Amino acid sequence: MNLVTLQNFLDNTSFALLFLTMLIYWVGASFPRIPYLQALGSAGMASANLCIAALLGARWIEAGYFPLSNLYESLFFLAWGITAVHLLAEFKSGSRLVGVATAPVAMGVTAFAALSLPAEMQTAEPLVPALKSNWLMMHVSVMMLSYATLMVGSLLAIAYLFVTRGQKIELRGSSVGTGSNRSKNYQLQVKTQTSSEIPTTSALSNFNPTNTPIATAVLERNAQETETKSTIKPTPTLSPQRLTLAETLDNISYRTIGLGFPLLTIGIIAGAVWANEAWGSYWSWDPKETWALISWLVFAAYLHARITKGWQGRRPAILAATGLIVVWICYLGVNLLGKGLHSYGWFF
Repeated sequence: MNLVTLQNFLDNTSFALLFLTMLIYWVGASFPRIPYLQALGSAGMASANLCIAALLGARWIEAGYFPLSNLYESLFFLAWGITAVHLLAEFKSGSRLVGVATAPVAMGVTAFAALSLPAEMQTAEPLVPALKSNWLMMHVSVMMLSYATLMVGSLLAIAYLFVTRGQKIELRGSSVGTGSNRSKNYQLQVKTQTSSEIPTTSALSNFNPTNTPIATAVLERNAQETETKSTIKPTPTLSPQRLTLAETLDNISYRTIGLGFPLLTIGIIAGAVWANEAWGSYWSWDPKETWALISWLVFAAYLHARITKGWQGRRPAILAATGLIVVWICYLGVNLLGKGLHSYGWFF
């Protein structure tokens, strides 16, 4: 079996594995009591990851350069990155819903590469002069890994919106790991004072039987707070299981995007250095460069809102979902235009 035949076998095998893995995750989410389905899903995702790695390795040996020169190779590298980040996120969260969100995307990427692209675009060709540089591995590989990581984080944010049904759920401490407890409304709150430590109205009366103005003010305020609480309409709540899952997804999404953002930053800086070496300018406002900057700004806003503003839950999840669209435009959309310094047909 030569390397070309091996590559054809591996790309079809990786697609089949990811398709079966997607079905396993979906069945497991629909019927959570069926044993071993999550383990089978993890095994399928790990097998697909190794299969894609073998495909890229065979491609590297055949072509003699790092396999990131055209759309076919970059799509499989993206699928490998998604499966690798998935395994890390699933290990950290222990939730099968990670696979429900990521497996269809990884399967769709491999299906597009293996089944939709014409044969001439799947064939390894000699590098064009602009890509004959050591920066090819540094810049493009880091950018693709950042895309994969940010995609997984954004998909988990979308899964959070699905689990919470778009409700505004208060999650305090889920991103920083502080101790917390749930109230009767199943909202996460930081534990500050036990009920035994809070003075009651009767205790206040006994403490000050002369009914001084101070005690009267306290009693009147308690009465007003009780009246206000009775007039507030109860907000829709989630089951404890859904809330625990939502908290986990919010946390893992935040940490995954926090990993992908530095990779995106490093990739953009490496690309600027390579651009100066190749074209004599660090930044040319090429469509690919512009959308990479937009992607950076979106996820910078996401992290800024979470770190400095304390955003959690629905609002950052919506921002991350927007980032997913922007990343896909940056990765694939601008290349459809066929314009700019990055337009080597379908090169990246």
